[in-house]
Amino acid sequence: MDWFEFIKTALTGSLHSIWQMARIILPLMIILELAKDMHILDKIAGWMAPAMKFFKLPKEGAFPLLIGLTFGLAYGAGVIIDSIKEGHLTWRDLFLINIFLVLCHSVFEDTALFMSVGANGVVILISRIILAVVVTFALSRWSGLAKLEKLLGNKLMIPYCSHCGKGDHIG
Repeated sequence: MDWFEFIKTALTGSLHSIWQMARIILPLMIILELAKDMHILDKIAGWMAPAMKFFKLPKEGAFPLLIGLTFGLAYGAGVIIDSIKEGHLTWRDLFLINIFLVLCHSVFEDTALFMSVGANGVVILISRIILAVVVTFALSRWSGLAKLEKLLGNKLMIPYCSHCGKGDHIG
């Protein structure tokens, strides 16, 4: 085995893949950050508020859901945690938002990445959205969710943040 050729091929292939992903992710992140700073995402979240009733969620759940849909789970989690600290969302709300986002998150970035490797972006995007809507709707109407909330709902603890002074002192 020619180790030099193996390393050269692995390195150039990896760099090419990173370059392909960066060409997609970096412009999207810049556009989304600009939309966030210009409060465009806040306006869109306001438009989503009536749709939140479909899942029996409060309008305050629209912004974390929108951020998770556009930015992905990591950034969406930060917004969700902030919403918890503000006291806007209940355990049930968080459960349903997380179920939706587990099935469908980062729709622009993920779809573009799958398309760059040859997948049909329309099929992937539509199937992810339909699956998330169906499962989240079914769980929002499931009577067992109330029992689950009674069992686990009071165990929601948010770690204390020394920066904002919100959260629970754990330990």
